[in-house]
Amino acid sequence: MSETVGDFILQRLTDWGVKRIFGYPGDGINGLMGAMDRASERFDYVRVRHEEMSAFMAGAHAKFTGDVGVCMATSGPGALHLLAGLYDAKFDHVPVVAIVGQQAIASLGSDFQQEVALEAVFADVASYCCTISSPAQARHVVDRAFRIAAAERTVTCIIVANDVQLMDAVPSPPRSHGSNYSSATPATAHPIPTEAELRAAADVLNAGNKVAVLVGAGALNATDEVIQVCETLGAGAAKALLGKGVLPDDLPFVTGSIGLLGTKASWELMSNCDTLLMVGTTFPYSEFLPKDGEARAVQIDINPRNVGIRYPTEINLIGDSAQTLGRLLPLLKYQEDRSWRKTIEQNVADWWEDVEAKAMESANPINPQRVFTELSPKLPADTILCGDSGSHTNWYARNIKMKRGMMGSLSGKLASMGSGVPYAIAAKMAYPDRPVIAMVGDGAMQMNGNAELVTVMQYWERWQNPTFIVMVLVNHDLNQVTWEQRALAGDPKFPTAQNVIDFPYAEYGKLLGFKAIHVDNPEDINRAWDEALAADRPVVIEFITDPDVPPLPPHITWDQAKSYLGALSKIDPNEWGIIKQSTKQFFAGLKPHS
Repeated sequence: MSETVGDFILQRLTDWGVKRIFGYPGDGINGLMGAMDRASERFDYVRVRHEEMSAFMAGAHAKFTGDVGVCMATSGPGALHLLAGLYDAKFDHVPVVAIVGQQAIASLGSDFQQEVALEAVFADVASYCCTISSPAQARHVVDRAFRIAAAERTVTCIIVANDVQLMDAVPSPPRSHGSNYSSATPATAHPIPTEAELRAAADVLNAGNKVAVLVGAGALNATDEVIQVCETLGAGAAKALLGKGVLPDDLPFVTGSIGLLGTKASWELMSNCDTLLMVGTTFPYSEFLPKDGEARAVQIDINPRNVGIRYPTEINLIGDSAQTLGRLLPLLKYQEDRSWRKTIEQNVADWWEDVEAKAMESANPINPQRVFTELSPKLPADTILCGDSGSHTNWYARNIKMKRGMMGSLSGKLASMGSGVPYAIAAKMAYPDRPVIAMVGDGAMQMNGNAELVTVMQYWERWQNPTFIVMVLVNHDLNQVTWEQRALAGDPKFPTAQNVIDFPYAEYGKLLGFKAIHVDNPEDINRAWDEALAADRPVVIEFITDPDVPPLPPHITWDQAKSYLGALSKIDPNEWGIIKQSTKQFFAGLKPHS
């Protein structure tokens, strides 16, 4: 048969280097799926359980590999299901191309079945969105979508009418007015700061006596350069959540995560610094940065729109983090006075003692912090950690010590529940030889994690390294929201909305052919992790944890304390457990340090 538009689009994807597509079929993309069958030797088509998961996986693929992620869905509801995952990619600045179907061109405007104004729907999430309504369009629409996604690290969308997918392809449009000719050639911008800008930034940093560095996902390729800057300036470094893998936590000046789920050492770093260097981050919570006007600031980012939006920067350097820091380093002066650095290192050492002390406090039945604290030293250096959105995110942020070579990510700025398992699947597909761990709560597992375990069952036997662990913290509560209601709104827990019904996660995993581990005794945590990491197949490991252990922020404001006490005064159903655990955690933090 002659080549169809569907065939041509997939060939163009091959020209752009695409080898993996996450998707779910439907009649709106029949022409594309038929072409996919004919091109099956060129593509790893990963069939998910729900279109939203395909978008999360495409975004995770882009985060972990640096390549453009691709997801595919049918028209109408299938296309709509992609949106949460696409917004996750957009908010975290990773390149994803979504390819979706549409009803036949002749039917549009007639309220036809599954007819949705997709260009309008995707207008906000996609920096470029276009409908292919003629075979001659396919070439330039596909090329432009990929070029923009890669260059701007953003989301783009290709909409293809289902009748057009089956038409004969037009590889080269007729040479006439209105025709366009394009190539599958990237066009990546490489902004470079001027020498004058670099010298001005160096002047600010050299003048500082108490320099703090904040790194995000944009600094993941600049580990060595960030370390050298900190060593030269005697600085401490905090990490935004998506930048957790930038610096290993065995460095004594690394204060760990920042923000509500951050560390006390990071809070002290930002509260007392006189100079701030931000590298590759759009960390959103300015209340955890220095007070307005109390520190001079320099920011480095690849995109001008990301700078000067959280803190008033004096100098903005637009360029690649590693390259920019590499050019900046020779201009920096070694800070002879190390008193600031010694203070930072003492705060970091104290913090890690606090973490262990709080983790080892008893709870009913398991203190969730202990689950992460006992896992951390066992992690292989090439582990990929995939978080979700919930109270467990606090313990991932605080209690896991990242080693050099490890990767970790989650839904950052969107903070979407249900991202942990699809992120882990995408990571394992990209790196089948590396251990991967998904860290989720019972709410996220019931939202979509249980369904995506079927995807794991479908594909796991092709992975060279079988280590794929889904860790479920079972506290029968949508715990993060429950604590936010108490601390931010002053309301007690609303059981009707917050309770999570029981479900046998490990036994369900066993039903799918995985190893099942159930832990409800804190003394069994260590053994359980050893067993999971040594398993010859995927593992579902569930820990029955105490929902009353508070994810205390590094600094409690008067308003938070007032709201918290107000919630208890309204008879919270977990009141006595909360008081007991809050008291334990408070006094654990007061224990003398060695």
